Amino acid sequence: MAKKQTKQKSMEENLWQSANKLRGSVEPSEYKHVVLSLIFLKYAYDRFMQRKNELIADGKGAFVDQPVFYNAKNVFYLNEISRWSYIMENAKQNDIAIKIDKALATVEKDNPTLRGALPSNYYSGLGLDRNKLAALLDVINDIDTLKDPENDLIGRVYEYFLAKFAIAEGKGKGEYYTPKTIVNLIAEMIEPYRGKIYDPCCGSGGMFVQSMKFIEAHHGNKKDISVYGQEYTNTTYKLAKMNLAIRGIANNLGEQAADTFHNDQHKDLKADFIMANPPFNQKSWRAENELVDDPRWKGYEVPPAGNANYGWILNIVSKMSANGMAGFLLANGALSGDGTELNIRRQLLKNHLVEAIVILPRNMFYSTDISVTLWILAGNRKARTVEQNGKTVKYRNRENEVLFIDLRQWGEPFEKKYIQFSKEQIAQIAENFHNWQREGYEQTYKNVPEYCYSATLEEIEAKGWSLVPSKYIEFKSRDEGVDFDTKMKELQTEMKDLLKQEEESRKELLNLFKELGYGLE
Repeated sequence: MAKKQTKQKSMEENLWQSANKLRGSVEPSEYKHVVLSLIFLKYAYDRFMQRKNELIADGKGAFVDQPVFYNAKNVFYLNEISRWSYIMENAKQNDIAIKIDKALATVEKDNPTLRGALPSNYYSGLGLDRNKLAALLDVINDIDTLKDPENDLIGRVYEYFLAKFAIAEGKGKGEYYTPKTIVNLIAEMIEPYRGKIYDPCCGSGGMFVQSMKFIEAHHGNKKDISVYGQEYTNTTYKLAKMNLAIRGIANNLGEQAADTFHNDQHKDLKADFIMANPPFNQKSWRAENELVDDPRWKGYEVPPAGNANYGWILNIVSKMSANGMAGFLLANGALSGDGTELNIRRQLLKNHLVEAIVILPRNMFYSTDISVTLWILAGNRKARTVEQNGKTVKYRNRENEVLFIDLRQWGEPFEKKYIQFSKEQIAQIAENFHNWQREGYEQTYKNVPEYCYSATLEEIEAKGWSLVPSKYIEFKSRDEGVDFDTKMKELQTEMKDLLKQEEESRKELLNLFKELGYGLE
């Protein structure tokens, strides 16, 4: 008899199980920070050794201890006590936590791009069990961090741990991260090829990482992009800096972790592209008497204190350059709020800033099943011709139109109950959007029932300035043309067959027990 094959655990699963053994001294919400800095050390060491071996192979063995020969290839130079090999040699020692802290401090000191990116005296303060920490180090030691250079290893583990924590703790208790499939859709729609990219709530820097991948996929130049961001949580701020540093992405995330509303780190910034996933329906983001004269609200009413959605929108609008594009996520409630929200939304539309509203499927986020909307804003919606990544693009005037897209029936399942877009679907959605934007759209774009509709400002005004896509997109009646009597007769036949099968199964079961001498009647 053949042995039953056991399902091989993924790297993430192994890491989570090892980290979960630290429970007691470390909360599950903290696992990601424990694991990610160690993965960083392993990754940095693997890249260091790769470069060292290259130097030796090129006959430059005399320079293997010269940092400049590593930095020139975007590789961190590692002092001996910062090397993973040193960590593993001492993994069973009582002071291993102190040695890890020293390794992180040294690599940050030796590599200026990492300044402020790594935790300080973190591991020695946790009181970790030495044997459990050693077991975690063994798991990380088995990871080939260079196996898949295209994969965002840090982001991948971060997302998995956020998901696990969110699931373990119940919905709504985990942090929100933006699934890569959504980030890819935003990037394909706003096309961040050249200029400044800004994210006012950047988390671990996933938007920036995926933007760079977009540029690489379309054969653009990463040096044409500069990155600006801000993050409120100190540990996540450090994680973002680390995530960007290991990819060689120069960035300005502000001098410190800070609240975007109360301590704007980029007051004078005008960004060409803005990508963001602000906290959904953030309450009490300001007191009634706070931020009432903030320059970011100029030309609009002050956003309501009870919900930050329109505060985020106006912060984004204030940061857009004259020709800037923005793609960001908000809870669906922002589409139809009344009072102050209605007044701000009306003004945004009258200012010709709203380019497209895209409603997304449910279950795209691990930590919430809330329905979410992607907003696309554009600073210049007049007819113009631009050079974009070596191609000439001719935009038509769209000032008095808004494109509505409904993607609730799109996507494909993954991990049983979650939804993501395929590459082909993202390409199709982006192409339809770009066709609508550009000259010749009469031949390339058309309104499609249950998918998309280009609405005029007059139509939107007639609907009370609502941006709910279902108010504009045509939906087919599923009952039209159905003969009720015919349908009921079909159902009648099906039910008869089912009942007949059920009766036959019942008889077979009774006979079986009777033959065994255990009759049921």
